[in-house]
Amino acid sequence: MTDITIIGNGNMARGIASRAIAAGKKVEILGQDAAKAQALANELGADVSFGTTAGAPQGSIVVLAVPFDAAKAVVSAYGDQLAGKTVVDITNPVNFETFDSLVVEPGSSAAEEIAALAPAGVNVVKAFNTTFASTLVAGESGGKPLDVFIAGDNAEATQAVSSFVSAAGMRPLVVGPLKRSRELEGFQFVVMTMQANPAFADFNWDTGLAITK
Repeated sequence: MTDITIIGNGNMARGIASRAIAAGKKVEILGQDAAKAQALANELGADVSFGTTAGAPQGSIVVLAVPFDAAKAVVSAYGDQLAGKTVVDITNPVNFETFDSLVVEPGSSAAEEIAALAPAGVNVVKAFNTTFASTLVAGESGGKPLDVFIAGDNAEATQAVSSFVSAAGMRPLVVGPLKRSRELEGFQFVVMTMQANPAFADFNWDTGLAITK
């Protein structure tokens, strides 16, 4: 039985799948290209299954490890096949042409737009948008477990994601309802611009956003 379905076969899919395997979860990789999905599944090992997005996701948690526009298309295409599932949006809706703004309207977020496309009975949770792919493979940055910020309107869904994060060796931080995604996406946008800024020469997409005391 599949625990977590990951849509996508890129670096974020690899990182989150690595953490899911570390947590002892059964993982399914789905992508548009069957060969690429199979290649990632074979790389991960651990009896990871694979297929294409033509098939319905089997996991109770479905992670959208694809860009924002693709995530919206996936949710729209699956429709009622997602009913009863927890859908995790990891996207940062950055304008990658200018790298100077977000593409969602003020007062909204990628997660909220995706939730609006989902049918009734689908619980959308924001998570992993403040983590980078290279740090997820190990689940840490600077020798410390990653903080994973989580936002959602359904307590059972956010708890399911929180339990997964904890089992994967990271620290879950449930920050509030899904509208908190606006702040999470905005702040991560600032972090991303710092990674790309040559003024921060020692940043190489391998930092971690953390709360300390």
